[in-house]
Amino acid sequence: MRKKQKRFQDNFESPLVIEPGKPVFESIKGRWNEVQFKNDNPITLELACGRGEYSVGFGKIHKDRNYIGVDIKGARLWKGMKEAAEYELNNVAFLRTHIAQIGNFFDTGEVDEIWIIHPDPRPKKSDTHRRLTSPRYLNLYKAFLKEGSWVHLKTDNTPLFEYSVETLQSREDVNELTYTFDIYSSPMLKDHCGIQTRYEKEALEQGISIKYLKFRLG
Repeated sequence: MRKKQKRFQDNFESPLVIEPGKPVFESIKGRWNEVQFKNDNPITLELACGRGEYSVGFGKIHKDRNYIGVDIKGARLWKGMKEAAEYELNNVAFLRTHIAQIGNFFDTGEVDEIWIIHPDPRPKKSDTHRRLTSPRYLNLYKAFLKEGSWVHLKTDNTPLFEYSVETLQSREDVNELTYTFDIYSSPMLKDHCGIQTRYEKEALEQGISIKYLKFRLG
């Protein structure tokens, strides 16, 4: 418990973490580039980011883009925050909130890209609406994404992936949908710049294939 409390305190003291209790938490919407990043570079979100492997990994590679990892678990965000701070990645930040509330933090057209990396598959039928590729969430994203922006999903869960493909194929506002059931035998692997999360490594060790899709929304 003491370790977790220390991490919470670190998050609260870090300028890289936007969370409840900080004044900027209530006023950041529409002002990320002005207030947080102090540049006009495109913004990419990593939703349900966990330890923020993609936000930090991409942040190291693409200094001309801004990355925001979003998750409700502060102890997980702490890991990404510490690495971003260690590498002085001023183009990386973290937002602690429920994904369902994300519309409160981004204005129309403020975001250029979304990555959803190994999210909770929400296997129960009663939880379908909580899947991050459900119509409910796609409509949320559309409200703040620039029209035609890329959205990416990477998962080891086949039912979630199949649900996502079916859902996306049924929408008129989805374009250029491309997918693979095995990213490591696909030319789409280059999209990921060699970044792997802890969950992905565990899945690969168990012989589970990694699925990936991307599409334009709007």
